[in-house]
Amino acid sequence: MDFSLLGPISVTTGSGELALGPAKRRSVLALLLLQPNTTVPLEQLIDSLWEDEPPEHARTVVQGHVSRLRATLAGGGAEAYGIELATHGSAYLLRLPEELIDAHRFGELVALARPEAAPRDAVPLLREALGLWRGPALTGTVTSPPFAAAAHALEEQRLTATEALARAHGALGEHEQAAAILYTAAVNNPLREGMVAELMRALFRTGRQSDAMEWFHRTRRLLDEDLGVGPGARLKQAYEEILRAEEAGNAVAAAATAPVADGPADASPGAARTGAGVPERPVDPRVPAQAGSAPGGHSGTPARTNGPPPVPHLLPRPPARFLGREQQLAALTAVPRSALPGESPLAVVTGPAGVGKTACAVQWAHTYAGAFPDGQLFADLRGFNEGAAAEPVEILRDFLLALGTPPERVPTSAQSASALFRSLVAGRRLLVVLDNAESSAQVRPLLPGGPHCATVVTSRSRLDGLVATDCARPVALQALGAAEGVALLGAMLGAERVADDPDAARELVALCDGLPLALRAAAAQLTARPRWRLARLAAALRDERRRLALLSAEDTGVAAALRMSVARLSADDARLLSALAASADGHLNASVAAALAGSDPQRIQDGLDRLTEMHLVDEESTDVYTISTLTQLFARDEGPADGRSES
Repeated sequence: MDFSLLGPISVTTGSGELALGPAKRRSVLALLLLQPNTTVPLEQLIDSLWEDEPPEHARTVVQGHVSRLRATLAGGGAEAYGIELATHGSAYLLRLPEELIDAHRFGELVALARPEAAPRDAVPLLREALGLWRGPALTGTVTSPPFAAAAHALEEQRLTATEALARAHGALGEHEQAAAILYTAAVNNPLREGMVAELMRALFRTGRQSDAMEWFHRTRRLLDEDLGVGPGARLKQAYEEILRAEEAGNAVAAAATAPVADGPADASPGAARTGAGVPERPVDPRVPAQAGSAPGGHSGTPARTNGPPPVPHLLPRPPARFLGREQQLAALTAVPRSALPGESPLAVVTGPAGVGKTACAVQWAHTYAGAFPDGQLFADLRGFNEGAAAEPVEILRDFLLALGTPPERVPTSAQSASALFRSLVAGRRLLVVLDNAESSAQVRPLLPGGPHCATVVTSRSRLDGLVATDCARPVALQALGAAEGVALLGAMLGAERVADDPDAARELVALCDGLPLALRAAAAQLTARPRWRLARLAAALRDERRRLALLSAEDTGVAAALRMSVARLSADDARLLSALAASADGHLNASVAAALAGSDPQRIQDGLDRLTEMHLVDEESTDVYTISTLTQLFARDEGPADGRSES
């Protein structure tokens, strides 16, 4: 369970995001999260929720919101995480491990980073910290002074971390990257003199003296017009340093390229493109869009910016204890290499729920991130989560912001946003990973068009439409074999523990149908019970009535994953799956399936094709189908859900 303050207020579990309700309820949760494991008086909550005089029934309203929050958290499995929303007299206490709060993790990562003393270590720490942000802090709370102050404090920490990341890159001699990081932040915070001063130095060290000087004069004008003051000491010092360096024959620029203490500077991936496509003057964010803009105030072409474009690194962290899949990783590597001239390579990683599609795609993306120096984008399309799948315009907005588009220039329609996205990335070497896609239609607006861009999509559906219209290369994932499954258990539990009980380890792989998700859940059960031998869990899993429950870790497990797949079926197909669960050995053909379902074989054939496309059954050869044991158990236990759409 993860709590988010660095963006929209949210609570996420393995099954998706919890429904938190209206702004005041989210605000109550935010205030409790800002003071975790601390009693928060009811009066403080009331004062924070109502900017003006609170209503007479304010206490009752707050108590109602707390009660609903408590029920929502309980429904999300809060107790298993050690989370409790307790009442102490006229105060409330949210007791939880603080590492579940993104703002706490952000602060810890920033504290660990030492940009000057250990810049090479600081860069990944600070990038991970800044990657936790999903938008303006405390989005969705009420607009009262206490929340505005708290949001401002968090935003100040983000800017400080951004400056620290730029200093770390600068210490490594990576001045282009430092300038790119500072540029976007400085455009959005034009009166932050310290940041502008560091941007001036970074620009100067890349040989762009005129740009650096223009930033000084622009900021000086803004200070005079908006605040009626002149430049401060830090801004003037940076200006004077650049003037002296120019007069001394660019001595400062030469010194800036010297090796740093912790090793020689790595070459910046974008160094060969210094200054390409950069205008002579920085964009003034206060100037409105020019005449001829697209509807809604958005220009038909990307906004011109000073300095290199941002280089987003949005990939999730690499999967833990990732093993095997050499054939599929090689297939992904072959997709960009085999693309025809002018094509934008596209791969679709498909397979059943729990087979490890996301892990495979993310592992490959991290391995080959260096081949895409202009950035890596990632989005969860929520195709098989609870609730509605992500709208393309929502994902495009995130991508455009990550690529440096000012928020006011992001189009509101999916068509316009898609066109702007393709235009921005047309000449870049960029990787896009689209995880958990529901359909080809959801994916198409998110595809980059440039020949140097590559896209990897994961889905439980085969997405045949992308194969047909976009020449997508399918990369199918199957369940792990016995040896691979035992190796995964060894990686999770330790080789010695598995070696002590090799027969039980192989039986566990079989009982888990070779699914990595099920094997990881089994490993979690054994990790929590260090005295158990593997044979003890294998004996428990032989009981088919308990197997799915045991192959769950809190709210993550095979049953939860299958539930999301079945939820996307029509009522007829869900009933067919339930009928197939009665197969004695999981092997059948269309005639057997028709007999089990009591239906016409031709109609059943269409249903089997749809279930195969969703990887709920597997077509081994013509008219030979198999259904896994775990899918059978789930279909028997749950049956078709009531009220599912017939379409």
